[in-house]
Amino acid sequence: MSDAARKDFHTKAGEKLTPDSSKSTLDKTKETITGTADKTAREAQPDSQKTTAQSLGDKVGRTKDDNVHGSTHESVGDKVKGALGIGKH
Repeated sequence: MSDAARKDFHTKAGEKLTPDSSKSTLDKTKETITGTADKTAREAQPDSQKTTAQSLGDKVGRTKDDNVHGSTHESVGDKVKGALGIGKH
């Protein structure tokens, strides 16, 4: 997976800086879907295979997510396995 498949920093910044009151429902939905896809892609590719900028940005994003949402220290794959009932027992 290449960095080109990811949201760039300018897009993310623009989404954060634009007030939700100025966004249409379609824009908000699109941001949610593309944001989730970006986070999934972030975890699917090892940092060692990313550009330095993308790796650093992903580390910052993971730290923010851990602080805001709490961390179970599970990978996305582990969470999916758990949700499907095929994880650790």
